[in-house]
Amino acid sequence: MDTLIIYCHPYAQSFNHVVLERMQSNLNSQGINYQLIDLYAEHFDPTYSAEELSLYHQGGTVDPLVRKYLALLKSCQTVIFITPCWWNSIPGMLKGFIDKVMKEGSNLSHTVTRTGIKGLLTNVQHCYVLTTSTSPTWYLRFFCGNAIQRVFVNTTLKQLGFEHRKWLNFGEISWSSPQRRQRYLQKIAQYRFK
Repeated sequence: MDTLIIYCHPYAQSFNHVVLERMQSNLNSQGINYQLIDLYAEHFDPTYSAEELSLYHQGGTVDPLVRKYLALLKSCQTVIFITPCWWNSIPGMLKGFIDKVMKEGSNLSHTVTRTGIKGLLTNVQHCYVLTTSTSPTWYLRFFCGNAIQRVFVNTTLKQLGFEHRKWLNFGEISWSSPQRRQRYLQKIAQYRFK
C-alpha cells in the first residue's frame, strides 16, 4: 500500500466528506494504491480503559482496531489526514487515535530514550494534514497558538518519524462562497502527491 488516508469527521454531509471524496478520486486517477481509515464509521473508541493503559509499556492492546491501524501505518509511504479543526486543534477522536495507536516498543511506533522520543514510523516519507476551520488560517497561526502546525504537525508527527509534513487549511468555512469551495476542491482533485 502506498497511501493511508485517516479521515476524522462524523457527518457524511460535511465539507470534509466532500474533500475525502475528491481525494479518493485524485488518488484513483493517479493510480495510487490507498487504504482508508474512517474513525467514526469504524466506531473507533478513542478512550483508554484501565486495562488498555496497563498494557501500554509492553506495546499491548485489547482493541483489535489499534493493531490494524498500527500495521497500516507501518506499511505505507504517505499519510493523509482529513479532519476539521475544532477549538483550535484536532478533534478528540483524532487525539485519541494518536494516544492509543502510537505504541511504545522497538517494533511499534516509537521508543522512549533519555533524550526524548525516537520515532519508528520513518517509512512515512510524506504526510499531508488537510483541515477545515471556522477561523481564518492566519488567526489560527498568529492568535490561537498555531496548534495544528506547531504541536500536531511539527512536534507529534515529527517525533513519530513522519518526514515531509505539510498542513493545508481551508479557513472561514462557515462564510465561504460556493465558488471558493469549488476552487479548493479543484485544487484537491488535481494535487500531485510526493
